[in-house]
Amino acid sequence: MPTEPGLSHVDAADRPRMVDVGAKPATRRTAQARARVTFPAEVAARLHAAGYVTPKGAVLTVAHIAGVMGAKATAQLIPLCHPLSLDQCDIAIRMEGDDALIDCTVSCRGSTGVEMEALTGASVAALTIYDMCKAMSHDIVIGEIRLMRKSGGRHAVDHTAAGAVHGAAAIDVAPVDAADLEAIPNHPPS
Repeated sequence: MPTEPGLSHVDAADRPRMVDVGAKPATRRTAQARARVTFPAEVAARLHAAGYVTPKGAVLTVAHIAGVMGAKATAQLIPLCHPLSLDQCDIAIRMEGDDALIDCTVSCRGSTGVEMEALTGASVAALTIYDMCKAMSHDIVIGEIRLMRKSGGRHAVDHTAAGAVHGAAAIDVAPVDAADLEAIPNHPPS
């Protein structure tokens, strides 16, 4: 079966290939991706009461660091991605009801886009939140992970108009004392 037009990661013989971007001009590239993590209501309430700290540590802080690390490691994780020198990677995590919304915004100056870095950063942050909270429940769901916007290349994308992310406040994490930590179970409820 011949390759469909527009599939840039396969050659004429349908073999995978890394796209040659050497002739493309270097421009400022930006992308923002979002991941959603949904907690059961009782878990969301316990996390909020504990300042988003579990026995494993400060959930949102660790997820933030993991998201940045994930974005930087995209070329090692996604086989045909180009290694990019990122100029900026910002992770913003905010609670909306029982959901954690993770926005990863990435930029660089280069000849290929950074949407995979933004998607990877948001995904790794979501996986980290799950890992740090799974002892409280295995009913935590990592939901939609999607590209919100990108610019600087041939095709601009902007999905932020519906349910815009701009102006949303990140959650403030208050210090927690040892008594609050002891209230969080180290195992799933029976």
